[in-house]
Amino acid sequence: MEEAPPRGFSEEQFRAACRELDQPAPAAAGGAWQLLVESMGVRIYRLLHEQSGLYEYKVFGGLADCPPELCADVYMDLDFRKQWDQYVKELYEKTYDGEKIIYWEVKYPFPLSNRDYVYIRECRVMDVDGRKIWVVLAQSVSVPQCPEKPGIIRVKSYKQSLAIESDGKTGSKVYMYYFDNPGGMIPSWLVNWAAKSGVPTFLKDMQKACHNYSKST
Repeated sequence: MEEAPPRGFSEEQFRAACRELDQPAPAAAGGAWQLLVESMGVRIYRLLHEQSGLYEYKVFGGLADCPPELCADVYMDLDFRKQWDQYVKELYEKTYDGEKIIYWEVKYPFPLSNRDYVYIRECRVMDVDGRKIWVVLAQSVSVPQCPEKPGIIRVKSYKQSLAIESDGKTGSKVYMYYFDNPGGMIPSWLVNWAAKSGVPTFLKDMQKACHNYSKST
């Protein structure tokens, strides 16, 4: 009998991401989520993470003319991401002790230090009452083979989930959750810019990447 992998994601975590597609207004549920911005067809909500003083984010939007399977393929293709995501400095997947690990270095504007991430991720296609939903989960892990590098700040607390399903036409409905603690002193203007502009721009870039991907594959 094979041993279970040392780390991973539960079925419930995948199902929870699917449920979010049916709850597109967390602020309306009377919780502490606030609508931060609505821009380019994308709604972004945030929730104060008491322990760190940072925010967790939920993003709801759509990708026109990008079917969900294509979106998931583009999102999972690390080599292709290096071509369309301008903030990627380094990105690769390696297997350590039988576990697939991703290393990702993100460019930060001068004079801030770049950040890097070491994380695991998994993609599953879920069947929810006949609906087909692609879910990608990711979270940071500690791996001795990926020590911290001088001059780069390691993001030790990172969580992301992505759920994608058809919008009933030729595009996709998208839900994304993310939290990370970028460490060091990050000016508040940069945090706000990343949330308000960076995320919608990322989705627009991903949409463009989907269109280019279908031509190149």
